[in-house]
Amino acid sequence: MESVVQEKGTLSIHTENIFPIIKKFLYSDHEIFLRELVSNAVDASQKIKQLSSYGEYNGELGELKVTVKLDKEAKTITVSDRGIGMTADEIKKYINQIAFSGAAEFVEQYKDKAGSEKGIIGHFGLGFYSAYMVAEKVEIITRSYKDDAEAVRWECDGSTEFELGPAERSDRGSDVVLHIAPDSEEFLSEFRIREILEKYGKFLPIEIEFEDKVINNPTPIWTKNPADLQDEDYLAFYKELHPYSEDPLFWIHLNVDYPFNLTGVLYFPKLKNDFQMQREKIQLYSRQVFITDEVKDIVPDFLQLLHGVIDSPDIPLNVSRSYLQADGNVKKINGYITRKVADKLADIFKNDREGFEKKFDDIGLFVKYGTISDDKFYDKAKDFCLLKNTEGKYFTFAEYQEAIKENQTDKNGTQIWLYTNDSKKQDSFINSARKRSYDVLYLDTVIDPHFINTLEQKLEKVNIKRVDADTVDKLIEKEFALESVLSTDQQEKAKGLFEGLMESKSATVQVEAMPADELPVVITFPEFMRRMTDMQATSGQRSMFGDMPMMYTVSVNANHPLTAKILETADETQQKALAKQAYDLALLSQGMLSGQALTTFIQRTVSTL
Repeated sequence: MESVVQEKGTLSIHTENIFPIIKKFLYSDHEIFLRELVSNAVDASQKIKQLSSYGEYNGELGELKVTVKLDKEAKTITVSDRGIGMTADEIKKYINQIAFSGAAEFVEQYKDKAGSEKGIIGHFGLGFYSAYMVAEKVEIITRSYKDDAEAVRWECDGSTEFELGPAERSDRGSDVVLHIAPDSEEFLSEFRIREILEKYGKFLPIEIEFEDKVINNPTPIWTKNPADLQDEDYLAFYKELHPYSEDPLFWIHLNVDYPFNLTGVLYFPKLKNDFQMQREKIQLYSRQVFITDEVKDIVPDFLQLLHGVIDSPDIPLNVSRSYLQADGNVKKINGYITRKVADKLADIFKNDREGFEKKFDDIGLFVKYGTISDDKFYDKAKDFCLLKNTEGKYFTFAEYQEAIKENQTDKNGTQIWLYTNDSKKQDSFINSARKRSYDVLYLDTVIDPHFINTLEQKLEKVNIKRVDADTVDKLIEKEFALESVLSTDQQEKAKGLFEGLMESKSATVQVEAMPADELPVVITFPEFMRRMTDMQATSGQRSMFGDMPMMYTVSVNANHPLTAKILETADETQQKALAKQAYDLALLSQGMLSGQALTTFIQRTVSTL
């Protein structure tokens, strides 16, 4: 039997400044001291379970709950476990020799046993010393599981001096007692302790008790076999993560053990146009310990619109387990998650296209974002990313190309895809396109200006134009063009008349042959300027054109009866009034007529009835 003798000594470290370093630099957030100590207690509990399963501990396991107790009067926080415990020699080895990780040694010792690393959290051996960020003195009262082991008490006041001696403890396990320093008394609050425990320990694999209540779910859904779960289980867990959110559309259960370990559940929420608000909803865990919700390195940018949990012991963390470090595994995991998401979407599309189409208005923003930002995702998504037309019909890219190739291929052999981003404002232009039996797509989300550019880069001989970017016959130019009923002189006269109405130098007037049933005057904006402005607005940038009005074209319909009537009117005042009426009608169709100008137009129109 090992005898414990009273002794004093110095901690085995190479600098006496280790504690200031720990307190000020190693851990950026002081609250994680509780995460580290509770994680250590969980480790100790997991180890005794594993030793029992190996037949190396034959005693009763009993209840392995970790308990956190707050004593405001004594100004202490105590973390207790009934885990593996420590002998005096082990304290000297694991506590006095700073940065010697007991978890790492345990894993190495039992590495040949199946699943030996599963559930062991600590790797750096520095977690215990995070206690000195908030404590002026720390005590450990511990007893090893080993036969005939004696209880041991260790104490250190944050200097390099420690005391080690016998203690009174009848059961295996450890109590870590923190005597809170005056500058850290914010942690002597039930609310604060509960807040920290729920943040970092909500899903720890051993029950954590505080104020006589268990605060965690030790077997969260991602630790279970997908075959044993129902839809209700996934929905219930989503509510646990996001109590006030709408139900998700569907989810993906991640479960891989080679070439890295990764588990988790990712949910597809109903996305809103303001997708910046959707971010930071994926939580990163390492063996069920919360690490961060900033997952930009491990999860591709577009997948950060998803919600849920990722858990991996193979994600490289810095020594304080507070953020990711650059590593090859991160890139592999990133690629794996992208592939799994794409495969899930492809599977839903293949097996239930009708259901997929019903969900697409909600997930389309996410899928489009993926096609823009990730070439590998695009390669898969091109077969299930859908286009929706103004009649509510959905097409894949290939289906749409086939559907419109006969009617919407221009004289140069290029397919012209027409779209609207505001069907109400652009209604007259949509109707003009329909008269030609042209199809018009809805591309009206905040990300569509970028999505359109991606499609034009990826698809051969496809040009995408907003339906009001030009007159209908110029949007899709054919071999045979309409002829003007006006003579050259009449066209020049009409052009001059309308140029006289223009107050803006950004306007260009042209007279062209259009069908007689089109508007007498059509106002259009160049596609490239519209798209550039929309893209800059999406990214929150100011327009490159500043406060200058956008260039636009005023197209006078040479074949409209009103144009001929205007030219035939002898009274110059009446002629200008008719031209102004036609021009204002064009402004109205573009949503450019408002305020006093709109009132005057209405009054003038009514007076002619």
